[in-house]
Amino acid sequence: MERKTQIDTFGAFALTGFAFLLAFNQVVIKVTNGGLQPVFFAGVRSAGAVLCIYIWMRWRGIPLQFDKGTIIFGIVTGIVFAFEFMLLFIALDLTTVGRSGVIFYSMPLWLTLLAHFFVADDKLSTQKLIGLGFALAGVAWAILARDSGEANIWGDLAALGAAIGWAITALLAKASPLSKVRPEMQLMWQVAISAPILLIASLFYGELIRDLAPIHIWGVAFQIVVVVSAGFIFWLWLLSIYPASGVASFSFLSPVLSVGLGWLLLDEVVGINLLGALVLVAIGILLINRPRKASATNPS
Repeated sequence: MERKTQIDTFGAFALTGFAFLLAFNQVVIKVTNGGLQPVFFAGVRSAGAVLCIYIWMRWRGIPLQFDKGTIIFGIVTGIVFAFEFMLLFIALDLTTVGRSGVIFYSMPLWLTLLAHFFVADDKLSTQKLIGLGFALAGVAWAILARDSGEANIWGDLAALGAAIGWAITALLAKASPLSKVRPEMQLMWQVAISAPILLIASLFYGELIRDLAPIHIWGVAFQIVVVVSAGFIFWLWLLSIYPASGVASFSFLSPVLSVGLGWLLLDEVVGINLLGALVLVAIGILLINRPRKASATNPS
């Protein structure tokens, strides 16, 4: 499929579907946590993904190689990835899908802030600053509002930490020697390093098995095959066809859909405070990702 200069109808449907997958992913984690301890669940997911990605790389003829100068960054991104998902899975054990979705999918806010300091050609513009203001206000509102019986400050803070961890892994992929490594190899670093870290950490977080049922096993399989492996590959394919700015602009749908799915599938309470925070975060992400129009006059 040839490269596109803008998002077409197929791209819009595909990206909306991917945003739905990310939101549904949070529901799956929440439900599966009922049968497996969250940190252990995250470790099993990473371990399973190692096998899936290796099979994919062998099938596609992609070599499993460790380029000079990338090993230390590969290890670092794997460590950050481990803490990111440890915090996300714990967050969904403590708080609601809606609250976690609003906070976790604020990731573009933290990536924009980090990129300003560490990426030479990605500085803050006036539009991005306004977007940051909206998104920060939304995240603060979501954390401080306690209008739900399921609200948990530690769960909210864990979701915030996971969002920052996600931003750091994205920054490493963009601004370190890992940017020259194939995305499949980047993901292999993340899951291969994170798997033992998470599995060892799970030994200090309580019983590994809770009330395990078939639905929880299906949840683990869905995470490994659909979300981590196939979902990531699909995302890469979309990025290879459509402009990055257009792809990124659809990220605002994930927190919206997370709130909706939490309400629809898990009967979560959606109060006015959460809706207000959601609107602010969505506006902020849209402004951050919206490409600036070229000025018709000399900027001087």
